[in-house]
Amino acid sequence: MGAGVMQKDGGGGGRRRKRSRARPMAEINVTPFVDVMLVLLIIFMVAAPLLTVGVPVELPKTAAGALSADQEEPLTVTITSTGSVQIQTTETPREELIGKLRAISAERESDRVFLRADGAVPYSDVMQIMGALNAGGFSNIGLVTDTGGPSLDGTDTSGG
Repeated sequence: MGAGVMQKDGGGGGRRRKRSRARPMAEINVTPFVDVMLVLLIIFMVAAPLLTVGVPVELPKTAAGALSADQEEPLTVTITSTGSVQIQTTETPREELIGKLRAISAERESDRVFLRADGAVPYSDVMQIMGALNAGGFSNIGLVTDTGGPSLDGTDTSGG
């Protein structure tokens, strides 16, 4: 009686198979990363306009009228070409300007003031007076100019 021996490798000779180890990759595969980024870009491009649209609302209607214009005479501060400062038509020394502006601000309802300055007045003087107006309680400052001056494209709109 004979006993047979069976080999697992199929009996194909005496060659032994070497186990090959997988070498670590030296390069990073960026294709999946780029794919994900492109998908996210498309999602954000589609979603961004939807985020800025407001909710449509029909506002209630009331019998209240629009706010009326200022009932007070507008306060005007003028800087002349000589550098003197006038509140309305009264000349005011610069040292007393903030104190007078605070007193006027306490009596008025509106914090609106119009600042007029001669074109020859240096920019720094105009800014100093604007700072004084702000310190005096006026935060709504309008700069007054004449119309018909030169435009930025080089054309003269003065008509002459």
